Amino acid sequence: GKDFVQFAKAVGVSHPSIDGKVCKTKADSSKKFPLYSDETHTKGASEGRTSLCGDNGSSTITNSGANVSETGQVFRDFIRATLKEDGSKNWPTSSGTGTPKPVTNDNAKAVAKDLVQELTPEEETIVA
Repeated sequence: GKDFVQFAKAVGVSHPSIDGKVCKTKADSSKKFPLYSDETHTKGASEGRTSLCGDNGSSTITNSGANVSETGQVFRDFIRATLKEDGSKNWPTSSGTGTPKPVTNDNAKAVAKDLVQELTPEEETIVA
């Protein structure tokens, strides 16, 4: 986890455009976004905390509040809030009791997917 966090911080500092494409949370019909946290919680009207890279908002998130984001969160937010800046938690697998439930290596797979599908060939070369 620690080595991955160092890699992520280096990418974020030197290439902010890449940082904005990896682990980007998605809004659902409510236009509210999940909020990166150290655990995934069951989503509700004012609850959107997640520990899963690139998690999708739920149509049940309808209110603003401390546990919801008004904008998409990205790689740097994931590193800060979910991996706790040092990789001591949620790498390579998310944690929590909410949905989606943690699946072995889910965060590692989500990051790898974004690195392959969301980046341009030039950005992939930079990351490599």
